[in-house]
Amino acid sequence: MANKQENYQHLFLRFSGALLGLGALLPIASAAEDNATEKVLESVTVESSRTSQIGISDAASQGYITQKQLEARTVYRPGEVLEATPGLIVSQHSGEGKANQFYLRGINLDHGTDLRTTVDGMLVNERSHSHGQGWTDLNFLIPEITSGLEYRKGPYYADEGDFSSAGAVSVMYADRLDQGIASAGMGQNGYKRLLLADSPKVGNGNLLYALELYQNDGPFNKPDDYKKINGVLRYSEGNLANGFNITAMAYQAKWNATDQIPQRAIDSGYINNRFDAIDNTDGGKADRYSLSGAWHQSTASNSTNLNAYIIHNKLDLYSNFTYFLDNPIDGDQFYQPDRRVTTAINGDHSWQMPFLNFKSENKIGIQFQNDNIYNGLLNTKSRERLSVTRQDHIVESSIGVFFQNTTFWTEKFRTIAGVREDYFHNDVSSNLSVNSGTSNGTTFSPKLSLVFGPWAKTEYYFNIGSGFHSNDARGITISVDPKNPTIASNNEPPVVKSHGVEVGARSEFIPGLQSSLALYQLDFDSELLFAGDAGSTADTGRASRRIGFEFSNYYKPTDWLTIDADIAYARAWYRDSDPLGNRIPGSIEGVASLAMSVDHLGPYYGGLQLRYFGPRPLLEGNSVRSKSTATLNGRIGYKFNSKITVNLEGYNLTNRKDSAIDYYYTSRLPGEAAGGVNDIHFHPIESRSFRINLIANF
Repeated sequence: MANKQENYQHLFLRFSGALLGLGALLPIASAAEDNATEKVLESVTVESSRTSQIGISDAASQGYITQKQLEARTVYRPGEVLEATPGLIVSQHSGEGKANQFYLRGINLDHGTDLRTTVDGMLVNERSHSHGQGWTDLNFLIPEITSGLEYRKGPYYADEGDFSSAGAVSVMYADRLDQGIASAGMGQNGYKRLLLADSPKVGNGNLLYALELYQNDGPFNKPDDYKKINGVLRYSEGNLANGFNITAMAYQAKWNATDQIPQRAIDSGYINNRFDAIDNTDGGKADRYSLSGAWHQSTASNSTNLNAYIIHNKLDLYSNFTYFLDNPIDGDQFYQPDRRVTTAINGDHSWQMPFLNFKSENKIGIQFQNDNIYNGLLNTKSRERLSVTRQDHIVESSIGVFFQNTTFWTEKFRTIAGVREDYFHNDVSSNLSVNSGTSNGTTFSPKLSLVFGPWAKTEYYFNIGSGFHSNDARGITISVDPKNPTIASNNEPPVVKSHGVEVGARSEFIPGLQSSLALYQLDFDSELLFAGDAGSTADTGRASRRIGFEFSNYYKPTDWLTIDADIAYARAWYRDSDPLGNRIPGSIEGVASLAMSVDHLGPYYGGLQLRYFGPRPLLEGNSVRSKSTATLNGRIGYKFNSKITVNLEGYNLTNRKDSAIDYYYTSRLPGEAAGGVNDIHFHPIESRSFRINLIANF
């Protein structure tokens, strides 16, 4: 342990020195201020409509969603808040308490790999997770206390590190609510929810609190029986420009899970319907506790931001995807425990400084994270342990430093150039000693953006850059297959690099309409993943490419009508040749959404939201494809007065029998041949259901 601690101290000192050295290469920031009098920046809150991104964004695929816009969306589960990001699909293939499934830019992101997600400055993606690299569980999110959502797609941002190749989404909580919230909801399929939140004045600041109680069974034959208790407590002073906050969060949940099922089980009558399960004992429990703090200081010419946090996560997950393929007697259920404590410190400083007599802004920062992890993979029957496949203690540390410069060469042309360097140290202690070991890795990621305009309220963008995602530490040090130690297993590099290029435009030429178009190419050096479900590596060893476009529109023709219309398409393939084919299974292709909301029509308000994602290849040769999925959700509400509101929300209003996700693999039902059967396995979208909510403000 002492040697580990010395390694981490050396790591921290090395990168702190590098950061200071980089700063020493620059003229002293104070000289750039031209002796200007420092002024406190006023915070600005925009509530009613989407803020203009002209002159602000560095790419066409970057944007900000206000809290009012998030309020207008009808979401079935908390993670779907992220679908406000154009082209992003948030799905589920198991019980409600499990991390969501994500799709973006032609990538099946699994449970969060390559989509960097932060809530209140805390990274949600979990490294070297027992079930999947980048595990992103957003069930602790409380939409009513969010202050907004920012999205950035592609590896073009120096301050976005691990998991950000496809994009990064940041959700922020408010320091203060305009008024207190007491909300009670109930609906079909055992849905119940209570929320109480407010932010009274305390001393020189505000004490925000929120408490949520939630239950949902879903339409499944064996109810999900998903129950959670969720709380937030925050003290803050000042504002986003100059102030601080200290926040505590706590979340507990448990659930049953109806995992994906094979179509043949329904056709043969082995199970009753699409909401039935093969193994009725799947499910899980999750706990999350965090303590975080943030501090901001700004003047007219510079700003400094610091945040630090500690998170304790605990997960007990029971799954069975192949049923009786490996163990025809007891079944194939497996248990994946994960216990971890994550600590992180992030800081950045921005300042204005002329460069060759041109207006220029600089930003420098450091990001440190350490994960102390205990996880494993065990064979079980009805949640009773049968045997151990592997158990591991992982200590994973990383430091990233970055520098970014924005220079305004003319009134109509600016550049954003950035670099970042990341260092990873992994230490794995496994129950199989041959799979133990340490590893180090570094990666350098340059970025460049060119912005032209605006002309006629239209800007044009060119972006190029490289990014990465870290690999599971167990996959880096692995030597043998933990299920069969006589079989050697190839290990993986510490990081997988990505390389992206994008051209785009953003226009506000038509009054009330904001449109953006982005065309991109995204390459990965390898489609490498650790297969947490099998306890071994899934090494394709194949480089990949994705080419696509995204067209996003936000239109507010009147003060009572808002329309969001987005469409995206991507084509993904392996860049080598293989007799099996070069399509990437599960890679999403077409995505579209249309949302309309109405308000300020007397006491009434409401909206409709259509979401579509199209067929996907399920095999490399494209011989098996999924079907498309479409859902229509809606809301109608009535305001009794300024304090009391009631609304009725409806989900899957057309009652389509589509899939939330599809896979093609081998499984075995009782009575089938020993080798199993290849089949499409799917998780259904929920049937039509309604929820009524009463909201009182105080």
